[in-house]
Amino acid sequence: METPEQQQPDNQTSDGIAARQVAFGLLNDIFFRRRSFDEAMVASRGFEKLPSRDRAFVRLLVATVLKHAREMDVVLQHFLHEPFSTLKPSTLINIFRLGMAQLVFLKTPGHAAVNTTVDLAEAEGIAHQKPLVNAIMRRLTREGFPEMASRDAGKFNTPEWLWTQWMNDYGVEVALDIAAANLGEAALDISVKSNPEKWAEMLEAEVLPTGSLRKTSGGFIPDMPGFEEGEWWIQNAAAALPAKLFGELAGKTVIDLCAAPGGKTAQLCSAGAKVIAVDRSAERVKRLKENMERLHFDIETVIADGAAWQPSAPADAVLLDAPCTATGTIRHQPDILHLKEPKDQEKLAALQRRLIANAANMLKPGGVLIYCTCSLQKAEGEAQVDWVLEQGLPLKLLPITTDEIPGITEMLTERGELRCLPHQWKDRGGIDGFFVVRFVRVT
Repeated sequence: METPEQQQPDNQTSDGIAARQVAFGLLNDIFFRRRSFDEAMVASRGFEKLPSRDRAFVRLLVATVLKHAREMDVVLQHFLHEPFSTLKPSTLINIFRLGMAQLVFLKTPGHAAVNTTVDLAEAEGIAHQKPLVNAIMRRLTREGFPEMASRDAGKFNTPEWLWTQWMNDYGVEVALDIAAANLGEAALDISVKSNPEKWAEMLEAEVLPTGSLRKTSGGFIPDMPGFEEGEWWIQNAAAALPAKLFGELAGKTVIDLCAAPGGKTAQLCSAGAKVIAVDRSAERVKRLKENMERLHFDIETVIADGAAWQPSAPADAVLLDAPCTATGTIRHQPDILHLKEPKDQEKLAALQRRLIANAANMLKPGGVLIYCTCSLQKAEGEAQVDWVLEQGLPLKLLPITTDEIPGITEMLTERGELRCLPHQWKDRGGIDGFFVVRFVRVT
């Protein structure tokens, strides 16, 4: 992969300022309009107009701010000696955050970080604040940024409600490891239709124990070998695990609930299943269809609420990747640290239970239900299994065993659930947080 310094555009070009202006706009959308990182990029007028290299830099720059905003704000508050509420305009805080991210975390040379931050203030019509921006940035270059151990920095940048849940669920040591891992960059993982060794060589990737590929060098994804031909798709190694746990699927009917954007749908199709992909969002189903067309997979799609819809006939299997707080994907989606709240988890946990109950009714006797989320909180994982068993739903736990998928031994719970944590596989670059459980319909 390129270093952060190599990813940065030329500081002296208009494109360099343009990239930073786009990053500034994205941060304003996220912090002030409460849009997700993805939603902000879609809404941005300038993001898609940037060259691919500058888009990559913008993603890196914004993600760095989102991951480290809390510790940057403490330092900034120390330098300002006045509440952030007095900043005029209020968006000025994101000018400072961008400057600090470049100087401290992306290792931009001091003079360049100062100059580009001051230039950004002028370009954004905040020229009257240039003296303040210049003073703060120069003071930061002189006095430095307090160093924190990665585990401490991880905790510091985690919202209190989330930290408390992780500490209660896993204990302090594991919670510290999770929070520290979230500050890192996620690897680019790939699922292939066949011949992983061949594609690993062509894509300059390694084959992980679970069969996913992990790419070790950068590049523009659509230009990579095999993408246009539909030979593979992007999918984190953890997200690729649930679909592997059904066993033989050739000729079987599988309902993929909450299916978009379709990574697991593609896995099911590749295994020979007849797939019915269900999602409540027409826009997401459109995207799923486009992805399946590129991969040359033929599926049936349904736009419906998975908590209420029922198939015309019982299915052999159901894969439910339920909506969740997605805290296992913070490395990819650091906006979660600023946008999710306890009320979101409560709402989503209730929805997950409705989806599980309805999914159970979609199955034939003996049919298999796999429930999964990319949340780290046990409230959206193990606690939901407790609920299923307490409610007397026609489902029996079917434990996952160590011999089903290589490399997952440390991720299995005592009762046979799969619980991936971001600090696991540290020597391989980590893995997304994920929870997977398997049930069989008993009546």
